[in-house]
Amino acid sequence: MNSLRTRGVRGTLRRVAVRLKRVPAPRRLELYRPSEGSNRPAVASSQSPEVTIVIPVYNQFAHTRACLVALAEHPPQTSFEVVVVDDGSSDATQVELEQWTGVRYHRRASNGGFIAACNDGAAQARGRRVLFLNNDTVPQPGWLDELVATAERDQKIGIVGSQLIFADGVLQEAGGVVFADGSGWNYGRGESPNDPRFSYLRECDYVSGAVLMIDKALFDEVGGFDPRYAPAYYEDTDLAFAVREAGKTVVVAPQAQVLHDEGVSNGTSTGSGVKAYQLRNKERFAEHRVAALAGHLAAGTIPEPALLHRDQKQVLIMDALTPFPDKDSGSVRLMNIMRLLVEEGVHVVYFPADGLYQGEYTKAMQRLGIEVWYAPYAGARPTWFRNHGARFDAVWVSRHYVLSEMVQLIRRYAPQAKLIFDTVDLHYLRERRTAEVSRSAAVARTALKTRQIELGLVAAADTTVVVSGTEVDVLAADAPGEHVTLLSNVHEVAGAGSSFEDRKDIVFVGGFTHTPNIDAVQWLVTEIFPLVHAELPDVHLHVVGADPTEEIKSLEGHPGVTIHGFVEDIDPMMDDVKLTVAPLRFGAGVKGKINLAMAHGQPVIGTTIAVEGMHLTPGEDVLVADDAEGFAQQIIRAYTDRELWERLARGGLRNIEEHFSMDVARRVVRELFELDSE
Repeated sequence: MNSLRTRGVRGTLRRVAVRLKRVPAPRRLELYRPSEGSNRPAVASSQSPEVTIVIPVYNQFAHTRACLVALAEHPPQTSFEVVVVDDGSSDATQVELEQWTGVRYHRRASNGGFIAACNDGAAQARGRRVLFLNNDTVPQPGWLDELVATAERDQKIGIVGSQLIFADGVLQEAGGVVFADGSGWNYGRGESPNDPRFSYLRECDYVSGAVLMIDKALFDEVGGFDPRYAPAYYEDTDLAFAVREAGKTVVVAPQAQVLHDEGVSNGTSTGSGVKAYQLRNKERFAEHRVAALAGHLAAGTIPEPALLHRDQKQVLIMDALTPFPDKDSGSVRLMNIMRLLVEEGVHVVYFPADGLYQGEYTKAMQRLGIEVWYAPYAGARPTWFRNHGARFDAVWVSRHYVLSEMVQLIRRYAPQAKLIFDTVDLHYLRERRTAEVSRSAAVARTALKTRQIELGLVAAADTTVVVSGTEVDVLAADAPGEHVTLLSNVHEVAGAGSSFEDRKDIVFVGGFTHTPNIDAVQWLVTEIFPLVHAELPDVHLHVVGADPTEEIKSLEGHPGVTIHGFVEDIDPMMDDVKLTVAPLRFGAGVKGKINLAMAHGQPVIGTTIAVEGMHLTPGEDVLVADDAEGFAQQIIRAYTDRELWERLARGGLRNIEEHFSMDVARRVVRELFELDSE
């Protein structure tokens, strides 16, 4: 009956269905559990903490011990202190905690309930942030660092919460939903913690007080937990509304995960005891926040991403794979475009065509607030598009071979969406040039087939995106009258880096699943670099790029050449190496390796193909040569002539700022996706 009163018939039936649902074992979270026993491992508390963890307790010492042992066995990197507020326990709590190293123990004079205990603990906090943590929780490794990193990334965030997990590894809550009548919904309850719907950073109506982090100054500004809800329930919900009223946001960071043994303190029945205050306080809250609740979903509505983001533009992005921005420039571009969309207030949904979850690469998108879909949760594509297509204002698909498979589904299930075809680079142009260099009739025939496919998709799309002015001109001739937009590589300017005197060596950067890079490095090592090494014997050539082939690895034996393969963090090298070389003999599009170098204040020597469409002027911001001897001489010039090197470095940085920066891309993105620029 209580559920019917608070959630309605539909909401109650959904809640029953969720309770009866069985999440398969592979989709449950594997949880860390603290060691058992009677020992009291020291908690690594700091005297100058970033975060004060406030743990309110009332009896249940076994749970308090497990929580503290978790903090001791997996201490966060973030500096923290622990304040345990005892609300009048009568068990072993006082005796045990007074002896626990690293714990600040505070016993209240009388039992006042959760709200009074939390406010007392916050008053004693020495940290810039206060994190309220139930004693019936077991924080999972990395949880606090994830919460703090989330708050640090966006100064608009006022409250951060975590995923709460049941002891069996099933999701308890990923942020809360509040309906127009003041009733609430534990979003994701009974589902898999890894389900895409619940795994991305999201603004939410509230986060549970079981794990809630807020700036101490903001907590004080809004008056702390409101005593009108004493002793407990709805204080966390009301705090979230107060924080939004103060101009801040409330978010859930799902990569921060905490086991929560729900109901330990107050049970689960609203018919008696402290839990009964949940029903009373729901009415108090609804009356207090009546104006703010006016725009909320009606009670009984089933929350889904489409509804939760109903006030935002929603955009679907598809590419062949999950972006790997540390491995290829196309991924850097796509990630930065999605980052710009998020900054512009758009809700971005990403669906890799291969449907694979890619660990930290997927999480990197989820941390930005991108809803990423993958197997097995996505299911069959037609079903997914049938369920989701209607919510999208625009659909962006990268590469012709991805759009070829998707275009009918998109037009059928998302007819309202603007279809944007991102060529990445014109594949038929690259294949045609490959055929010319290799003199291959088979590759030439492939190029003709690709041309037919790509031009067909250009005609089918509402807008086609290319990365260079050269490709704009090609499509103007090959597909006259079609709408084509230039959105090139997108880079953040790293800066000038080290000086001419402090730099040495040269570098080639590029992944080796890309045929032009294989050809370029072979030509560089066998014909160009020997001429450089003969004149500058101390100069070393570094070849950096993921997935080097056996033929590339075999070049390691050449004098002065090191094949590094994949380098996880390339920035230090780009700041210290003197020159980047791009001896590409075929290809298309704008070359990310050149953008990367110039964004780090590093001069570039490239071929005509390498620098086309990049707004570069030879001698001012780049050096160009198309034969081995000329290329080697340009390397030697730039390596030894300080004045020339500095002119090229300045020109390259200026080129990035004027043509490839985030600000330049933002203007195009706003127009392309029809966003309000205010």
